[in-house]
Amino acid sequence: MTDNITSVGGGSRPEAGVSALKGRTGAGAPAETRGKTTIADGVVAKIAGMATREVPGVYSLGAGMARAFGAMRDRVPGGAAGGAVTRGVKVEVGERQAAVDLDVVVEYGVSIVDVAGDVRTSVISAVERMTGLEVVEVNIAVDDVHLPDEEAEAETDEGRVR
Repeated sequence: MTDNITSVGGGSRPEAGVSALKGRTGAGAPAETRGKTTIADGVVAKIAGMATREVPGVYSLGAGMARAFGAMRDRVPGGAAGGAVTRGVKVEVGERQAAVDLDVVVEYGVSIVDVAGDVRTSVISAVERMTGLEVVEVNIAVDDVHLPDEEAEAETDEGRVR
C-alpha cells in the first residue's frame, strides 16, 4: 500500500510553489514508492500551457498586457526562455490537488463553449497523467477573439521599409 502525501503551505512545505508527493519508505515498500517527489507550480503551469495550445481554436494565451509584453520579449534574443509557455496560465497546487486559471484568445468562428470544453479536457488529462495530482477546476477567461485580418495587417506593417 502506498501513502501519497503532498505537503502544502506552512512549515511542512519545503519550498513555496512546490508539491511534494511522498511514498512509504523502508525495505518492505516497493521501489517506486521509496522517497519523495516534488513538483513545482511552474511545472504544472507549463504542462497546462502546452495542453491548452494543442487544442484547435486556441490562438494564444494571455490577457492583453501579457501578450503585448510577451511579444516584445519574444523579439529580444533569449528573452522568451520558457516564459511564453506559461503566459496566461496561473496554477495553485494543494495537498493532492491543483487548480488552473487560463487567459485564452480564441480564433474567430469557433464555438467558444466547445473550445473551452476541449481545453478543460486536455489540461485535466495532461496534468493528472503527468503529475498524479487531481485537477479540481480549470477556469477559462476568453479575453479576445483573433480575427483573420489582424494577422495580415501585422505582417504588412513589419515588412515596410522606413
